[in-house]
Amino acid sequence: MLKKVLIANRGEIAVRIIRACREAGLQCVTVYSTADRSALHAEIADESVCIGPPSVQESYLNMNALIEACKMTGAEAIHPGFGFLSESAEFAALCQENGITFIGPSPASISMLGDKARAKETMKAAGVPVIPGSEGAISSMEEARRIAKEIGYPVLVKASAGGGGRGIRRVDAEEQLEEQMTVAKEEARKFFGNDEVYLEKLVVRPHHVEIQIMADMQGNTVALGERDCSMQRRNQKVLEESPSPLMTPELREKMQEAAVRAAKACGYYNAGTIEFLVDDDRNFYFMEMNTRIQVEHPVTEWVTGVDLVQTQLRVAQGEPLPFTQEDIQVRGHAIECRINAENPDLDFRPSPGTIRALHTPGGPGVRVDSAVYQGYTIPPYYDSMIAKLIVHAPTREEAIMKMRWALSEFIVDGVDSNIDFQLRLIKNKSFEAGSYDNSFLESFLQEMKQNKNLSS
Repeated sequence: MLKKVLIANRGEIAVRIIRACREAGLQCVTVYSTADRSALHAEIADESVCIGPPSVQESYLNMNALIEACKMTGAEAIHPGFGFLSESAEFAALCQENGITFIGPSPASISMLGDKARAKETMKAAGVPVIPGSEGAISSMEEARRIAKEIGYPVLVKASAGGGGRGIRRVDAEEQLEEQMTVAKEEARKFFGNDEVYLEKLVVRPHHVEIQIMADMQGNTVALGERDCSMQRRNQKVLEESPSPLMTPELREKMQEAAVRAAKACGYYNAGTIEFLVDDDRNFYFMEMNTRIQVEHPVTEWVTGVDLVQTQLRVAQGEPLPFTQEDIQVRGHAIECRINAENPDLDFRPSPGTIRALHTPGGPGVRVDSAVYQGYTIPPYYDSMIAKLIVHAPTREEAIMKMRWALSEFIVDGVDSNIDFQLRLIKNKSFEAGSYDNSFLESFLQEMKQNKNLSS
């Protein structure tokens, strides 16, 4: 059984994992860069180790430094959180080689699902609906033109090893194909070290709905409802909710069954999320599987009552799932707003700096996951998200109302934030009606810009 866990991350997810470890009776070790010396995760852990300078390549992505920190502190396991090395098959394998438990899936599963083209083939074989496209990575422009013509424009060029919205280009006509493939391949090479790309039919105005699964090493796999993540800007999620406004009991059952098949098809264990695109006729298609805990996991915890991080710790120690599919009931409605240190009026420019004053909302059904405090200086080297505001209520209408006043109470002074932007979004009539898809936020931003120009 584990006694000590090293958390290979920073910010609010590191704090979240610390709390889960303490509830499980485990000691926790955190790591920090020199820029994070005064960060909350470094201050509240049982032990904390400096692993390098501010650059992520020399600190949070430094595999050898993380392994050495484990050995030095006697930690038997590593929880990668999300981002950084959380979906690195190489890092998971390195942990295994050094006798360290990786709190996540096997390196083989990560490798299979990290290759988007290979993952798609695995899903097709498992009977999971997939978006029409190439059978694997594209080997030539001639092949790309032939496939694009077969499936019909518009198409997407997507990096095989991609993620986070990187390496994706839309192509509306054949004359754009070569240029967009070149750009996508270069971006893929730069960000992922792999320039392979594949083609996929573009589902116009889709809904982005994901299914949370949890699986143990005994072969038990359970789906824990869905999250609607359609509110996106440049393929980056801004707001998430559960249940999805699009959902029906029949669709949920079908999508959950498909998600469980997807996980079982690759021998998956621990937490994972299968992301689907859903069209207006409620046809759904596999998009990708994230082999880690998600940023938006709290909304699932609210509506199911399951502590996902605690369950991750149990599964990593070889314990069976403490629940079955029949135990999972979706109750009420949860919404999460990502609070970022950024300026929406300046194209969401990041706003590092010192927080002079901070007040977070509270009360029944309100949760704030954060790692900032009054006097904390937000460094310029990392993601701009500083908190997640999550609310839960019996109905969607009540959850929206609760989120409105919670955002109104949230005060961050000293840096710019997107709190007012989130408040405008949550008050939007289309959002209130649940009538939005992946294209909504870009239209919303364009309307805001036009109104600003008119007023000036």
